[in-house]
Amino acid sequence: MGEKSKNNLLFSCSIILLLLSLSAAVTSPFQLQTLLPRSLPSTPTLSWQDSDPESDSLVETSELESINSNTTLEVQLELHHLDALSSDETPERLFDLRLQRDALRAETIYSFVSKAVARNPPRAPGRRSEFSSSIISGLAQGSGEYFTRLGVGTPPRYLYMVLDTGSDVVWVQCSPCKKCYSQTDPIFDPTKSRSFSGIPCGSPLCRSLDSSGCNQRRMCLYQVSYGDGSVTFGDFSTETLTFRKTRVGSVALGCGHDNEGLFVGAAGLLGLGRGRLSFPSQTGRRFNMKFSYCLVDRSASSKPSSMVFGDAAIPRTALFTPLLTNPKLDTFYYVELLGISVGGTRVPRITPSLFKMDQEGNGGVIIDSGTSVTRLTRPAYIAMRDAFRLGASNLERAPDFSLFDTCFDLSGKTSVKVPTVVLHFRGADVSLPATNYLIPVDSGGTFCFAFAGTMSGLSIIGNIQQQSFRVAYDLAGSRIGFAPSGCN
Repeated sequence: MGEKSKNNLLFSCSIILLLLSLSAAVTSPFQLQTLLPRSLPSTPTLSWQDSDPESDSLVETSELESINSNTTLEVQLELHHLDALSSDETPERLFDLRLQRDALRAETIYSFVSKAVARNPPRAPGRRSEFSSSIISGLAQGSGEYFTRLGVGTPPRYLYMVLDTGSDVVWVQCSPCKKCYSQTDPIFDPTKSRSFSGIPCGSPLCRSLDSSGCNQRRMCLYQVSYGDGSVTFGDFSTETLTFRKTRVGSVALGCGHDNEGLFVGAAGLLGLGRGRLSFPSQTGRRFNMKFSYCLVDRSASSKPSSMVFGDAAIPRTALFTPLLTNPKLDTFYYVELLGISVGGTRVPRITPSLFKMDQEGNGGVIIDSGTSVTRLTRPAYIAMRDAFRLGASNLERAPDFSLFDTCFDLSGKTSVKVPTVVLHFRGADVSLPATNYLIPVDSGGTFCFAFAGTMSGLSIIGNIQQQSFRVAYDLAGSRIGFAPSGCN
């Protein structure tokens, strides 16, 4: 066969393949799912479906079921959104405050990671910085978003505590207060607890702090500074925490006597990060290093969100993706995001390289319960947004709103079809319900695409996208799982 005939044959084959691919594109419909537009949720009423054990606050701890290092138990807690502590605000105002907190939290995380990556060499374990460094956490401006009620001390005094996967140190406001912000419950008084114990300066627990010091009695002091200038400072101690009627002893926590800044009405914070001093790390094998949460869509359900510690935290239906480790910091939960599909088709410009963490700890993707809106590194966000706009071209556009640049006017509609969105993690394709990415932003029927771009190389998967999934943290297996309809 001559060279000209070969070229003609190759050209003909190319045309046939192109026509076949175009035909396939035409015949495979753009995948849509139904969204039932709901208005912004009204201010939630704070109530606990479990019997609130206030009457047990004077019960002797010998009557409670205690955990020791050789026992594994399971605990389930109710979670409530911080909006429940602001009952006098309108839905619009609550949403605005949530976006303000969200912006501050995202900036704080980016700043924290940037400083940690720039630190060379990494901080050696056990090296103290005598308050010279700043531990930046997600509670800036009251962020953290979800709280529970648990007992502190012996006998237990029940307090509202924010739960945060982006923080490590557990702390609570304590009397006497040099300066304390306003909280819903009475300030915890350590002198009335039989299980409160200070930590000596030379102990491994004290050396585990990023920022520590000593008082005149050579007892450990802690300090946690936040991105907005808020700070908590006081005695680093061990104390008993009571989850309903399960008692967990010897938890290292900060007893804060000087707590300044724009915190909310909760009494303190239960850090759920990956660092050495977080609650999951401290309790370790007592809960088999497993916990999970399920965050309900507050516009669609009146039941509370929930958190589970122990083996029951891991659903059989969960799809798992491996946890990655940042060599420069251990607080955050890193995962590998490979791509995103919109309308049933992988967005071609979203490649794994956009989400890759390099050897220095730059970039990557974290799962965070305290960030609301998912932020994707900007090239990935633009590609995803453009694909979504194309698939939603039948919907009437609305003006941009806050950080959202893709909004729609759905006023008067009871049902609309929107493109599907799937996040492709390594080993787990997570298909999002429509309510997890098209959300109401006012009472006039404006809905926005609940993603945003960031100039940072770090992407954050926020809690709006996690709604209705049980997100399972199996630290023993170094993996995170997603179980659809996990709140049922």
